[in-house]
Amino acid sequence: MKLKDLDIIITAPPAPGWGGRYWILVKLTTDDGITGWGECYASSVGPDAMRAVIEDVFSRHMAAENPENIELMFRRAYSSGFTQRPDLTVMGAFSGLEIACWDILGKARNRPVWALLGGKMNDRIRAYTYLYPLPHHGLDAFWTSPVLAAEAALDCVDRGYTAVKFDPAGPYTMRGGHMPGMRDISMSVDFCKAIREAVADRADLLFGTHGQFTTAGAIRLGQALEPYAPLWFEEPIPPDAVEEMAKVARAVRIPIATGERLTTKAEFAPILRSGAATILQPALGRAGGIWEMKKVAAMAEVYNAQMAPHLYAGPVEWAANIHLAASIPNLLMCETIETPFHDQLIKGSIRVERGFITPPEIPGLGIDVDEDLARAHPYTGDGLHLQMQEAPCDYERGNNFEGGAPAPRD
Repeated sequence: MKLKDLDIIITAPPAPGWGGRYWILVKLTTDDGITGWGECYASSVGPDAMRAVIEDVFSRHMAAENPENIELMFRRAYSSGFTQRPDLTVMGAFSGLEIACWDILGKARNRPVWALLGGKMNDRIRAYTYLYPLPHHGLDAFWTSPVLAAEAALDCVDRGYTAVKFDPAGPYTMRGGHMPGMRDISMSVDFCKAIREAVADRADLLFGTHGQFTTAGAIRLGQALEPYAPLWFEEPIPPDAVEEMAKVARAVRIPIATGERLTTKAEFAPILRSGAATILQPALGRAGGIWEMKKVAAMAEVYNAQMAPHLYAGPVEWAANIHLAASIPNLLMCETIETPFHDQLIKGSIRVERGFITPPEIPGLGIDVDEDLARAHPYTGDGLHLQMQEAPCDYERGNNFEGGAPAPRD
């Protein structure tokens, strides 16, 4: 069995577009006709350039190779260009292709991917969701309204979720870490207070940030949130400043989570060694793939840290997350996004039920990809999957921020 053909589909979720502006799906086919699906997570280049990178990584390191040889192919890609260090774009390409190899291997052996990773540790996987507007909520008002956030949180909890994530703390700017404005701190506290009052102890609060603060600013904000006992304080400063993040971890009585922007064990290991975070959030379509993150999970186990795979992408990466999650002992939970398009793209083959996910028993990733639907929604924009804001934090008028990919208005 050899890898033969590559197909790349760049599909855009319809409005409101939760999960990013586009998803890069890859389809590999072997010389004996077995197909496997993967997903390459957001990169720092546009989709046309990323398509060329994916094609190059496949042809250079994977074409005509046995899909079993994942370690060999990883080392080729990781070492390309005399580097042997993490490369965000190359690893983003390889990760999706690697996921497709696991889908092929599971189908060839008539077993789900988790069975090839050491078997099933977890029969049920705890899911969490970001808070998104309910149908009657206005998109503009939602992001700065603790009342509407509390309504959305209660709706999630009533549907079975035991953890909800929200991010009211202000913009992610290209300028690096900033000191949060007092309005942003007050709004963050108000969100925590309103959501905690709405859900009581039925759910954990997951406070999301995206590396937007200075060390001092993160400490100042985190200490203000402590009375509401969030389960985590996510990526409070830019992800490369590991020792600075460790300072935040020592100063704030909320567990630190990080990892959605990290790739390979080389970047996760310093986080564990320094005590910067006790919850790791890899995005499998970027971080090096399933096998590399299985290694990171083992490293985290030694440090008594837990895994919470990240998702701001499509359902193919989600499926990969679920198989990794099913196979590891130190799982905390998995992020999920429930939209009709996510569900339709895999024909409902995996779903959240009362806040938990049952790992599929179907061979491979256990998903049935609607290829026609994916092709029917091509991406025609010119933005990146996620983008930093150029304008600085607004200390005068306050901030109304919707993340790196604001929802399109139909």
